[in-house]
Amino acid sequence: MSAREFVHAPFSFAGRVELVPFESEVLRGNPIGDPHVREVPVYLPPAAVAGARLPVLFVLSGFTGRGQKQLDVADPWKPGLVARYDRALAAGMSEPAILVLPDCFTKVGGSQYVNSELLGRYEDYVADELPKWIDARYPTRPGRRGVFGRSSGGFGALHLAMRRPGVFAVAASISGDVGFEECQWPAVHGALRTLRKYGGDPWTFLAAFVEKAQTSSDEFETLNTLAMSCCYSPNLASPHRIDLPVDLETGARREEVWKRWLEFDPLFACERFAANFKRLELLHVECGLNDEFNMQWPLRRFVAKLRALGVPVEHAEHEGSHRNLEHRTLELIPKLARALA
Repeated sequence: MSAREFVHAPFSFAGRVELVPFESEVLRGNPIGDPHVREVPVYLPPAAVAGARLPVLFVLSGFTGRGQKQLDVADPWKPGLVARYDRALAAGMSEPAILVLPDCFTKVGGSQYVNSELLGRYEDYVADELPKWIDARYPTRPGRRGVFGRSSGGFGALHLAMRRPGVFAVAASISGDVGFEECQWPAVHGALRTLRKYGGDPWTFLAAFVEKAQTSSDEFETLNTLAMSCCYSPNLASPHRIDLPVDLETGARREEVWKRWLEFDPLFACERFAANFKRLELLHVECGLNDEFNMQWPLRRFVAKLRALGVPVEHAEHEGSHRNLEHRTLELIPKLARALA
């Protein structure tokens, strides 16, 4: 089977996009029953198509997203990231890099790119399996690899940079989850209001959620709380296979569960993994000053803590919100590519 069989929209790009199925061993048999064979979108700049070896950037999608969404060419005015990057390269306005856009979607909307006993080993999938496979298949430059993303993808980039030193030389987070007290805990209240209608069963709620054409903000917050519990506090021995961080009867925080969540919060985890952050050649974080999920304030504390720990970090702020930040992503790619080059 030739690579050309996987080429996507060949007349839409100056470079080339391939959609190649990859059979993951670390995702095989995950308890929630998600597929272990995943289509991996890869964008090759014209230089890579011609055989030039280039650095690689892993682009991590936000919650409820997947890599394929970045390939959108249906909207001529607002195309996806890959089309915009391809145009910028053709115009000589960016730096060339191979883009890998993993599909880490799950039944609950995402994986946060962590290893979960319920969802599967997505940290291992992105940090172990895919880099080896990409290096074997495409004209990459050994060791010249970066990771970045927005929202949950930004959290994933920080998580992988902290816990998998040496895999990625550069990392960047745009509005990534930092400070769970501000960005995650408020959603718990929507879950309290919603789950009472489903007898406190998050999986009964999920079955109804996926059938709805439109959902409320409370329902989306319930989905978020369910998904984060699958990522941060799975418990296969419990009735629902997860531990929620809140008591559904009283609304009180379950401190022992919340502590497990905070083990993943970069605001606190950075203290344990500062040495790994120091190995990065570039660490960039940013957030909009109008972020609806209140991430701008804990991000400032995160940056202050990193600098106190001796970790070099570039910090940027802008007047945007949490959404519609494709232009920020497009501006970040050449910065990361130059650092890797």
